[in-house]
Amino acid sequence: MRTRNQHARRRGGRAAASFVAIASLVLAGLTALFATGSATAAPAAGSYSLSNAASGLCLEVPGAATSDGVQLAQRSCSGAANQTWQLKSSGSGYTLTAAHSARCAGVRGASTSAGKAVEQQSCTGGAGQVWTLAQVSGSTYQVVNANGGKCLNVKDGSTAAGALVQQNSCDSVTSKRWTFTAAGSTPTDPPTDPPTDPPTDPGSPPAWPTATSSQAVTATMKVSGTYDGGLKRFYGSGELGSDGQDEDQPALIELADGATLQNVILGSPAADGVHCLGACTLKNVWWEDVGEDAATFLGGSSSLVRTIDGGGAKRADDKVFQHNGGGTLVIKNFQVSDFGKLYRSCGNCSTQYGRHVQVQNVWITAPGDGLVGINPNYGDTARLSGVKIYGDGDRDIDVCTKYKGVTSGEPSKTGTGPDSTNCLYATSDITYVD
Repeated sequence: MRTRNQHARRRGGRAAASFVAIASLVLAGLTALFATGSATAAPAAGSYSLSNAASGLCLEVPGAATSDGVQLAQRSCSGAANQTWQLKSSGSGYTLTAAHSARCAGVRGASTSAGKAVEQQSCTGGAGQVWTLAQVSGSTYQVVNANGGKCLNVKDGSTAAGALVQQNSCDSVTSKRWTFTAAGSTPTDPPTDPPTDPPTDPGSPPAWPTATSSQAVTATMKVSGTYDGGLKRFYGSGELGSDGQDEDQPALIELADGATLQNVILGSPAADGVHCLGACTLKNVWWEDVGEDAATFLGGSSSLVRTIDGGGAKRADDKVFQHNGGGTLVIKNFQVSDFGKLYRSCGNCSTQYGRHVQVQNVWITAPGDGLVGINPNYGDTARLSGVKIYGDGDRDIDVCTKYKGVTSGEPSKTGTGPDSTNCLYATSDITYVD
């Protein structure tokens, strides 16, 4: 016969076991939630390109191969059939079928281990070919294999064209996120549209403003929200008193994510100009004598949009705008004279991204070396329209220069001029006034 204490112990054991089981389920649910986000709001079945959030490059079957066992890779988005994936419902998930081969994206050997290749395979409906979609934001998802619960990932988080794709444990690393774009609207310039019908001739540039007052800056000004300077001139002093090319200089003004800087004149010395930490807007900002750079754009997300609207820059020994982070930079209604480069996508940053620039309605006055410099090997694009160039009778200013970007060492120049994939403009978009 069991005593009351024995019954109590058994009831207590069952309660404790139930508590442990419930706690385990809650912990597992929270872990899955933080690893992969919400699994709701999946895209409708249809044809998509998948661009990697870290690189801006698209998931493809290399060489448009049609045989089984070819490991998937990333490359500049082209809209080709080997970069087009048919999303179809399959049980509690989806299959991804390559448009050119009718073969499915699957984990090699249906493995559940991290680091295993994702390849194209004859479609069987097996668990290694079924994927669930965990929404990160908007049309960006983690693509999770139903067999092992691991995420579609670019090997080593690479941003290089041709880097291979595999599965790996799900976490917040950007290379494990993919943006779905309906086929026929390839994401060459995420997330903004091309310029909207800018005039062929932007007319004459506005006059340079006169400063209303001047103020020395001895420590970096940090701006969040909107700051309107009323056309006050700011110039560096003390540790900010340099106008040389030292790349370790602090910024004169630092913009928080989402900040707007407007109606400001930067005088000399200007140190390293403006640093933009995320999305930002520079409206009617003028640099009288550019220091290291007029502005540097940081932040790794491919969804970041930064806009320069109005203003101008003079006397830039090297770059005016330096794009080190990811995303898109829009430069419009801007004038520059006596400069090295108007825009440069970083050629040798330790972390590289697919970057995008749109230049529209700008006035360029020689001397200068080049308007934009991009790295096509990382998927960069440049769209130019309404460009007016003064005093360049010999056509010495390169409109769009292409480089092979690197993560160490020095980039190499690979070409200049318009093309159909990276330097996107026509000769009619450029007007010369000799």
